[in-house]
Amino acid sequence: MWQYEKTLQYPVKIANPNPKYAQIIISQYGGPDGELGASMRYLTQRYSMPYNELKGLLTDIGTEELAHMEMICAMVYQLTRNLSEDEIKRSGFDKYFVDHTTAVYPIAASAIPWRAEYIAAKGDVIADLHEDLGAEQKARVTYDNLLRLIDDPDVRDPLKFLREREIVHYQRFGEALGLVTDRLDSRNFYACNPSFDKNCGK
Repeated sequence: MWQYEKTLQYPVKIANPNPKYAQIIISQYGGPDGELGASMRYLTQRYSMPYNELKGLLTDIGTEELAHMEMICAMVYQLTRNLSEDEIKRSGFDKYFVDHTTAVYPIAASAIPWRAEYIAAKGDVIADLHEDLGAEQKARVTYDNLLRLIDDPDVRDPLKFLREREIVHYQRFGEALGLVTDRLDSRNFYACNPSFDKNCGK
C-alpha cells in the first residue's frame, strides 16, 4: 500500500525549453538503463525475494524509482513545451514529433522504444542482487553522460540529484548482498538454493 504525494521528489523548474536535451534525457525514462525499467525490475523481483528485509528494500527502491521516473518525465515535458515549428525542425525533434507530438513516450535516446526485456528478474537472490548492483551503476553512468552533454543549470541540478540517488541505491544493494551471503549455506549457495532445495545444507 502506497501513499502518493502530489509533489516531485526533487523540484524540476526548467526556464528554457530545449528539445535537444529532451531527446537525450528521455533515455532515463524509456531507455535500457532508465527509471521505468528500474522500477519494474525491483517491484517484480520483490515477489520471489526470500528475505523480508530485502523484499522491503526492493519495494522502497522500486517506489523511489517511480518518483525518479516522474522527475524525468517532468523534465522532458518542460524541455518541449511551447515549441515553434521552426524549433522542432532545427533541433531534430521533428522525427519524435511526427509520432508522439510532445507526449512523453518511453523511448531511448537511440529511438528504441521501451522493452520488457529491460526488466531482469531471475528469482534467485544472488543473481537478482548482482543484476541490481549492475543496473544502478549503468544508470549512474547514463547520468554522468547526460551531465557531460548538458550545461543548463536548471537541467543539471535535478540530474545531479538523480545521479546521487543511484549511488545510494548501489550502496543499499551492496549491503543487501552482504546480508545474504552471511546467511548462505557453507555448501555454496550456487549449488544449494534454500528457497527451493529441500534439506539444503544437510
